Amino acid sequence: MHTRNLSDADKHRIQSIRTGVSAAADGLRQRHRWLRHQNLIGALIMAGSIAGAVASGWAYVAGVIPWFVCIPLTAVFLSFIHELEHDLIHLMYFRNSPRAYNLMLALCWITRPSTISPWVRKRMHLHHHKYSGTESDIEERGITNGERWGLRRLLMTGDNMLAVYLRPKTIYKAARAFVLAQNPQSEAELKSLAREQRRGYFPLGLIHYAFWHGFVLFHLANGIALLFGSGIPLSAGMETFIAGLNTAAVVYMGPNMLRTFCLHFISSNMHYYGDVEAKNIIQQTQVLNVWWMAPLQLFCFNFGSTHAIHHFVVKEPFYIRQATAKAAHRVMRENGVRFNDLGTFRRANRYALTDEATKQVTEAAEA
Repeated sequence: MHTRNLSDADKHRIQSIRTGVSAAADGLRQRHRWLRHQNLIGALIMAGSIAGAVASGWAYVAGVIPWFVCIPLTAVFLSFIHELEHDLIHLMYFRNSPRAYNLMLALCWITRPSTISPWVRKRMHLHHHKYSGTESDIEERGITNGERWGLRRLLMTGDNMLAVYLRPKTIYKAARAFVLAQNPQSEAELKSLAREQRRGYFPLGLIHYAFWHGFVLFHLANGIALLFGSGIPLSAGMETFIAGLNTAAVVYMGPNMLRTFCLHFISSNMHYYGDVEAKNIIQQTQVLNVWWMAPLQLFCFNFGSTHAIHHFVVKEPFYIRQATAKAAHRVMRENGVRFNDLGTFRRANRYALTDEATKQVTEAAEA
């Protein structure tokens, strides 16, 4: 990461973007006064999303819709809940109502158990905004940002446990850098922060991935067995268990894995890593809304198009960012934010433009 101070030109560009984005949001609120009821809006989105996901699951169990409709439909509802969690981390809803705030976070985790605990993620995400693109940015490193593209990264992108199992050294280094960056004042605080990281997926995430991996492994083994003439013999109890696991995979686990893959694929490639200037928001992200990514954007609420806006103006909820995206993109483009820089896939998400610079920062990061 470059450490030189921001140039006056970059400071001016960043402020211009912030002014333009805020003006668009303020204008929207003036035209639609009901947007001031932010807590109510958040609660209604949560209630509607949960109701939609439950209704989709019920329709599948009742035989009304097939699995290939249930999984993507439920994933869309869960994408709204992910955006709510992100906004909650930034205290956009129920800031002064701890019980309601924590209930909302709990619902976010229960409905999306493939994710890290939102209370643990909160510290990680706020750190991400301060140190985006550095080794201690464990939130982005955890979802494969900065890794070379290949089969391994593709597998890790949609599975948070594989992202740990397949590169333990990388995750250890990122976690250690993150913990030390919190400036612990004592050995006890250092150990407390380390424990917090280790229990991030306990218990919901560990349970989710145990069942998900069991589902995948069973059907993989059974498929191989069928190629040799017959499936794996099961007792009556195991048949009942597998039937329940299949249902859970369609109505609960599968939608989360689809949503996770789409979000992580877009997020890990729209953020830059390794050679960004400290606190230079222009270099932290790009707008990634190329047309062929539209199917992925569907399952993460157009994240690639709107998340870069959030890095400049943190306080706006996700639906405001979406509504003002056109105006925000205009001022961002005018001030040097990149749009659809697809070279990021070749450069392992480095910001550098040249092959030689890419080689240098990649070697430094891997040293």
